[in-house]
Order: sequence, then structure tokens, then C-alpha cells
Amino acid sequence: MKLSIERSALMKALGHVQNVVERRNTIPILSNVLMSAEGDKVNMVATDLDIEMSESTEAEVGQPGQITAPAHTLYDIVRKLSDGAQVVLQINSDDRLDVDAGRAHFTLPLLPSGDFPKMTAEGFTHEFVLPAKALLRLIDKTKFAISTEETRYYLNGIYMHANAGKLRCVATDGHRLALAEAELPSGADGLPGVIIPRKTVAEIRRLIDGSDADIAVSVSEAKIRFTTGSAVLTSKLIDGTFPDYERVIPKNNPKELTIDNKVFADAVDRVSTISAEKSRSIKMGLADDNLALTVNNPESGHAREELRVDYTEEALEIGFNAKYLLDVTTQIEGRDATFFLDSPASPALVKDSEDPDALFVLMPLRV
Repeated sequence: MKLSIERSALMKALGHVQNVVERRNTIPILSNVLMSAEGDKVNMVATDLDIEMSESTEAEVGQPGQITAPAHTLYDIVRKLSDGAQVVLQINSDDRLDVDAGRAHFTLPLLPSGDFPKMTAEGFTHEFVLPAKALLRLIDKTKFAISTEETRYYLNGIYMHANAGKLRCVATDGHRLALAEAELPSGADGLPGVIIPRKTVAEIRRLIDGSDADIAVSVSEAKIRFTTGSAVLTSKLIDGTFPDYERVIPKNNPKELTIDNKVFADAVDRVSTISAEKSRSIKMGLADDNLALTVNNPESGHAREELRVDYTEEALEIGFNAKYLLDVTTQIEGRDATFFLDSPASPALVKDSEDPDALFVLMPLRV
């Protein structure tokens, strides 16, 4: 194999695929990127056996062929080359990869391309297209609530499904829940619930960041595929049952609190400075258009801040994890956030004044 490629094109394609590769691997071939050169293109593939990422880019192919090279090392080399450099990749007589750019020369070890695992992806039952911005919104509104508790593996991703004419994404860790919807695209009718793993969510988020392109999504019982331009990300789905999340979304919380979201977020951030590191608990005291945020920490001291709010219901004191409150405030796009409350032991429903297709649920803390 021999090819010549412009540095920025190589770095972009390599940058997308090498993110999938784990830094520590017990299987050596999984540390490598598979490069296939043919015609006027080079295709690169990387996998961790759960996710496969591939991307093609134009290149001057002098001799077609296929190799696998150390993904992170090759990317680091290309990243440090000069802008505009022309990079020549070729197999030398010792069956190693020569990387040449100007007066810089590197030689890298290779592994047999026949040992590289291929992810089969067939049997897709639903195929639809989403604008990148719509998919980005669904991800960003929900990903912060994905659980990191490996024992509850079925919560380690975003649950995507069709619901009442909408494409709905939900994530929860048992302490908070985030839900976002978009118009149901053609082809997604009857889409069964699938759980997209946390790492896959991060990779597709990185891939489409800043893009205005459309994203083609294909779903089967066990896998999901995202295609944009020449990049294709295929991932296994989490094999588990997502809980009946509708049961925890409050339906009749009568006490309504409307508050300037930025003012509220800044106040929570200040007061929580002395909250206990483990619980991060903060108490919200509500009465007559007044909100008192307080923290009592035997080790660090006491903090209190009062805010003028729109609240005319009976007095209420309820506690929350300050970090979880702040996570929700970062997803509020409008000026105001509206809390629907019931009792100190009941979950709170939070809505965005500018986004009727998103909601958040926070479980209270004893304070």
C-alpha cells in the first residue's frame, strides 16, 4: 500500500475514528486503525468491539492495499505535523509503515489486517433521517442524566423510542430524569425502544458537533447506525429493559414556582460552595414570592441567599442536590424555569419556558 494525503484531511478522518479506540487494550489489534486504500480514497475503521467507526477521505493512491497501524500514535504524529503538509504512507520492505511529511520520517509497526474484527450490521428494521441540530438537541437535553452505575447497566444510556407522533429520548440515573422530544421523522413510525450506550452517545455527539448536515439513522434489534457524509458509526445497543419512566413523572404537582433561570443558577452555585461534598444538599424555602436557598454544613458553615420569585402557593421547604439543580439549569434555554412541586418528599417537575418538548424530574433530598 502507498498513498499520499493532505495532512488536514488525514487528521480529520483519523480524529473521528481514533476516539473509539481504548487507550488500554488487552487485544493488540483493537489499538490499531484499519486503513484500506483503493481508487482515489482511503477508508479508516476503528472498533472496541461494541462501537465501530469508519470514515473515507480522498487520497492519491499509488498502490492499493490494506494495513492496520497504531491509531493513537499515528493520530498524534499527524496532529503535530505542519499545516498543509503532504503525508505519504507506505509499507516498507520490513513490513512496517513509513510515514513521511517533508523532512519528518516515522516508522510504525503493523498487525495483519486479516485479524481486524469486523462488526456485522444487518437486519435494520427502521431507517430515518434527522437534522444534526435536532439529534444534537435530543442528546444534550438528556445525556447529563445517564447513570454511571455499572450494576444498573440498563440505565447507562439514552432510551430512544417513538411516542405519540414524536421521537422521544429519555435518560435517568434514579435521582433525576431528562426527557426531550422532536418531530417523528418519516420511517421512525413504530420505532421500538432502544438504549443507546453512553460511549456511543458521546461519540455521535462529537461527530455531529457544529454540523448542519442530515444524519441517517438505522436501527435493528441489537444495533444502531449513524451515517453523516462519509462517516459511519455503528454500535451495539444495551441489551436490557428500560424502566417504566412515565411512572416517576409527576402528573399533578399543584405548587408552581417560576424563576429567572440565570439568577437562580448563580445563587445555587454561590450557596452550594459550602455544601457537603458527598450530598451537595441545598434547601429551598418558598413562601409569598420569596425563595430562600440555605445550606447548613457542620464542617464548613452556613450559607443563605434570598430571591424574589413568582410563587403564591402555601409555604414549602424542599431539598435537592445542588449539582443536579445546576445540571438542569444548563439545559433551560428560556429566561424562566418553572418548577411544579407538591411536598418535601415528592419529585419536582421542571420545564423550560421556551421549550415545551423537554422536561426534567428531580428527586428531593432530606435536609
